[in-house]
Amino acid sequence: MLRLIMLVAGALWYSALACAQAPAPQFPTKPVRIIVAFPPGGGTDIVARIMAQKLSEAWGQQAIVENRAGASGVIGTEAAARAAPDGHTWLLGTMGNLAVNQYLYQKMPVDPQRDLTALTQVVAVHFVMVSHPSLPAKTVKEVIALARARPGQLNYSSSGPGGAPHLAGELLKSMTGINIVHIPYKGSGPSFVDLLGGQVSLTFDSLLQALPYIKAGRLNAIAVLGPRRSPLLPQTPTVAESVPGFELTNWFGLVVPAGTPRELINRLYGDVSKVLAQAEVRDKIQSMGADVIGSPPEKFAAFMRAETAKWAKIVKEANIRAE
Repeated sequence: MLRLIMLVAGALWYSALACAQAPAPQFPTKPVRIIVAFPPGGGTDIVARIMAQKLSEAWGQQAIVENRAGASGVIGTEAAARAAPDGHTWLLGTMGNLAVNQYLYQKMPVDPQRDLTALTQVVAVHFVMVSHPSLPAKTVKEVIALARARPGQLNYSSSGPGGAPHLAGELLKSMTGINIVHIPYKGSGPSFVDLLGGQVSLTFDSLLQALPYIKAGRLNAIAVLGPRRSPLLPQTPTVAESVPGFELTNWFGLVVPAGTPRELINRLYGDVSKVLAQAEVRDKIQSMGADVIGSPPEKFAAFMRAETAKWAKIVKEANIRAE
């Protein structure tokens, strides 16, 4: 009997040792899709491609940015939510499609809180009000005065209904009583095409998107939308310097389909954290007008819930609806 017990104990020990020495499951086993729910050329697309390059180098496996634009980010968000929860499909979302859209559409095919799981807030994105050089107004006060003199004649472009550029315009209208006309596009890229061509007068968008055109003299920087001036545009005032209390800072965050195993989420977060910690990545993102965040999954989930509640109130009060 003692011999039998020893044999069984030995077998269990060898089995445990074999398990302990077994290699961890390989990841990724195929290319990883990072879905961007907007066209190429926008801020989310730029940040996603920076991360994808570094993740591909770290994994020895491709990370591919897939642009799935349409319906203010709803199409790409749904595509990510319906994907297999195996870690091979991510979504780089924004304040718009992760916290606002469900209050703009009467029928939403996806609920970010239910159908997606937070991975990390990647960046906080600083916004700027920019105009075509032909617009005679060069300051916030001049824009307000011009809009009051020409009600309904001054227009502004956005990446689509309910996105941060649209919300910024509606916030300015609400706080000043001006009447400027919203012209929605299918993404920031197309929005800037018409702004650069002079078909629209203004937009409110990320420094990531606008800074190259400002530096080239193709657009005028009127004001930054955050609580303080940007070191990238130190001479440009904040909107709040003319309209006290005005503030908007956008954010981009990574989410994965609900049901993704916890241990895999921790692995993905670790990989992304290493990329975001690289000086080259941080410097590149900061040089374009965003701050790297890299918050852990639980903290980002709580942040998303708070942002959802905040913008639900604003959307309801301003009666903003998808057009």
